[in-house]
Amino acid sequence: MTTHRLASDTAMVMAAGLGKRMRPLTATQPKPLVRVAGKPLIDHCLDRLHDAGIRRAVVNVHYLADVLEAHLRTRAAPAITISDERACLLETGGGMVHAQPHLPDPFFCVNSDNLWLDGPRSALEELSARWDPAAMDALLLLVNHGLAGQYRGAGDFAMDGAGRLSRRRPGRVAPFIYTGIQLVSHRLLREPPGAVFSTNMLWDRALSEGRLFGLAFTGLWSEVGTPQAVASAETMLVHG
Repeated sequence: MTTHRLASDTAMVMAAGLGKRMRPLTATQPKPLVRVAGKPLIDHCLDRLHDAGIRRAVVNVHYLADVLEAHLRTRAAPAITISDERACLLETGGGMVHAQPHLPDPFFCVNSDNLWLDGPRSALEELSARWDPAAMDALLLLVNHGLAGQYRGAGDFAMDGAGRLSRRRPGRVAPFIYTGIQLVSHRLLREPPGAVFSTNMLWDRALSEGRLFGLAFTGLWSEVGTPQAVASAETMLVHG
């Protein structure tokens, strides 16, 4: 495990979604338990977090929550705290606000359905080195199109020389894609618009205030959103 200092020793792992695009693999299991290279997606994520120095993971659960919780109880590290969304799926922004009592300031937030291979430094180290709490509400790890496995969209953000982000313009292609990994201040979560909402609403406010920043990832990343993406992700993990 690395001994480099991280901005936080806690990460929220987003694992509550319904996994509709991953059907039929998610008909009887939650998406985080879909196996890639013989290992459930969430274990790839948690292992990478543990290797980087994360001591505690707050995992939100909703779809087939009992199955996912039973699996998580088999892990020794990092320590797991469950954020229970059984009663209502809160989406990404609502999920973070619901879990906030369990989260230090700042905290990492990671989607459980993305896989990555670190570059010279771990993704979390890179985010930590760039983090400036006085200027940032959130720092998003981004990947260029050429390094984004299985991504077929038009991109998410443009980034200026200081790292400030702007949204993709209509009808244009944006050079950077959000990896599902970010470092978040509690300031981002203030005055939520409701119980159920997307993180995009919080990002839009941060964008308007000049407080949403990005960092280009130096490693490899793959989205695992459909059954067809599994084989390509396995190739990335095995061969880089």
